[in-house]
Amino acid sequence: MNDYAIGVDLGGTNLRAAAVTRDGKMLKKLSGATPVSAGRKAVIADIVRSIQTLRAELSDRKLVGVGVGIPGYILMEKGIVSGAPNLPDFVNYPVRDEIEKGIRSKVILENDANAAALGEQWLGAGRGVDDLVMLALGTGIGGGIILGGKVLRGYLGMAGEIGHITVVPNGYPCGCGNNGCAEKYASATAVSAMARLLNLGHDLTAQQVYQLALQGDARAQQIFETVGVALGTVLADLINIFNAPLFLLGGGLTGAWKLFEPSMTRELTRRSFAYRNKKLRPQIKRAKLGSDAGLYGAAHLPFQAN
Repeated sequence: MNDYAIGVDLGGTNLRAAAVTRDGKMLKKLSGATPVSAGRKAVIADIVRSIQTLRAELSDRKLVGVGVGIPGYILMEKGIVSGAPNLPDFVNYPVRDEIEKGIRSKVILENDANAAALGEQWLGAGRGVDDLVMLALGTGIGGGIILGGKVLRGYLGMAGEIGHITVVPNGYPCGCGNNGCAEKYASATAVSAMARLLNLGHDLTAQQVYQLALQGDARAQQIFETVGVALGTVLADLINIFNAPLFLLGGGLTGAWKLFEPSMTRELTRRSFAYRNKKLRPQIKRAKLGSDAGLYGAAHLPFQAN
């Protein structure tokens, strides 16, 4: 068919949009900075402008609809963001309706991590798998749960907050109000924080800590050992809860896979009966689509609805 959908990935620093066909071919992609400091109206205007630009270039095709991935909790029926730490100006704001006014086409909102999981399930490492759980290891840890080919959202849109599963009781305090959350031990931010605590450097990025580990620095290697233990603990819990056949890890921190995978697998094997049993063992894989997963997932939403 000669139709397509547009996926938008709205982050705290970047705004990207892409036109994708029903069979998953990306026709065109746009990217730029998110003008968060200019206010929500400016951000909405940028989203509308990106969508209109793509539509103008594809005027010979039919637009099915637009999906928008947002880092926050979403009341799906109302199209309202109920919570967004990185986009506080959008809380209780009718994001869906405001975008629809500008483009006069159907818009579906989705949490950005859910959109990424949906993209991987559609075209990536989860292709052909109806039940999967994805962890996005970035600044924090996002999560997306797909059951029966559909995103599990929960009644407040907050399902899949995997980064806030407790892995160390009474551990490091987290901005969510809890202590010992997974993202305090297995995110890029956590890697940098642990590097400071171990006197590796005050402002090292996760990538720089990774390079030190590759060069043989024992303290840097210990950091990724800690990352792996935290991830193994979380994955064991998720396997016990969902019994899904596939668990995916995506996000920038997966570039350090070979450093944290051994301790992750050891901890997972220690904590999960299902994983110890090779006949029952689910697959643990790296995601494939990279930063485009959210764009593909957002674009897939209108196709699912039609």
